[in-house]
Amino acid sequence: MTLTRAAAAVVGIALLILALAGPAYRAGLALQTALAMLRWAGYIGAAGVVLAIAVGALAYRRRQRLPFGLAIGIGVAGLVAVGVPWLWQRRAERLPPIHDISTDLENPPAFEAIVPLRGDGASPLDRPPMLAAQQRDGYPDIAPRTLALPVDRAFNRALDLAERQGWTVVASNPERGIIEATDTTFWFGFTEDVVVRVMPWGSGTRVDMRSVSRVGRSDAGSNARRIRGFLDELEEQ
Repeated sequence: MTLTRAAAAVVGIALLILALAGPAYRAGLALQTALAMLRWAGYIGAAGVVLAIAVGALAYRRRQRLPFGLAIGIGVAGLVAVGVPWLWQRRAERLPPIHDISTDLENPPAFEAIVPLRGDGASPLDRPPMLAAQQRDGYPDIAPRTLALPVDRAFNRALDLAERQGWTVVASNPERGIIEATDTTFWFGFTEDVVVRVMPWGSGTRVDMRSVSRVGRSDAGSNARRIRGFLDELEEQ
């Protein structure tokens, strides 16, 4: 059982490091250090999986059911510690290294009320020309939505949805059709800023949206997922 305990301990350490990476960042740990915790959780988890395989092979050869079952459980837990950072890294590598996503690439909705809240260390809000090309390549589906509603009803629906999403609404201007809000990501608690713009469009209303991370070079797709989710739900209401 000594090898089983060792495997369980190694995997437990990996899961603990994995679980603490996000809270540690929210508590003030440097982002690069928190991300390094994810990598080390994966490395340690992989070591735990190797130990679990050794335990399982030995138990199988000896026909010991309990150690064999424990080895399977430890191995699965180790794969979690390996899989979470691996999937995070794969997603970041597959997507363009950008953190500013807009449904309107020619005239993106502008932030005003949120600007003073972003602080001196926040990512810039200017959009260099290459950003549009990178977004088209990485997120070709991100586009405005048209609702068969008058502007005032579309605005109220968007504002209600933003509040139900748990966003912090910083400003809402029905005359201009602008909603500014902030959202916080799960686990790491990254703050991301959102602006929704509604305007008359034919017999209905066009809804544009922009979502921008305050820190980091790449958002691993979080801003695009927010825009998709919000606009999909807005259409379904």
